[in-house]
Amino acid sequence: MVNSRPKGSSQTIVSEATTLRRHIEANHLTKYITWCDKNNFESKLPKAVKARKDAKEAEDRSKQSSLDPHLEERPPKETFVPYSDSLFREAAIEWLIATDQPIQALEHPSFQKMIDIAARGTKGVKIPNRKATRKHIINLFKKNLDNLRIKITVRFQLPT
Repeated sequence: MVNSRPKGSSQTIVSEATTLRRHIEANHLTKYITWCDKNNFESKLPKAVKARKDAKEAEDRSKQSSLDPHLEERPPKETFVPYSDSLFREAAIEWLIATDQPIQALEHPSFQKMIDIAARGTKGVKIPNRKATRKHIINLFKKNLDNLRIKITVRFQLPT
């Protein structure tokens, strides 16, 4: 705030934005609104700001509340088909055809072992994805390679 008065003036000159806005609103409202419209400027006068705020609050109240922020999506529940010999036979034949397997694949001991293990599952069977399967195969290969190196090293050691 500036306390100096121009000569012959009884008014105090003030440089605060809120005081200046109130002055413009009280003494120059028509000119200010015309200037705002012409320059595509949003009025910052106290009554105009309050009117915009009240209008927005009324609009918000008139809108129906939404539950979206409070809702959470549930993961889909896995469903398990009850076992039957005919259903297993159908699935096995579809697997043979889809993967172009020989019919003897169903008789292979490792396939039968896999089915026996899966049959013991009480809550279904989780089949690993190809990334996990690939990683497991590579680890199994490395383990077998290390075991082979150990066997070769032991067999070819010279007696001292």
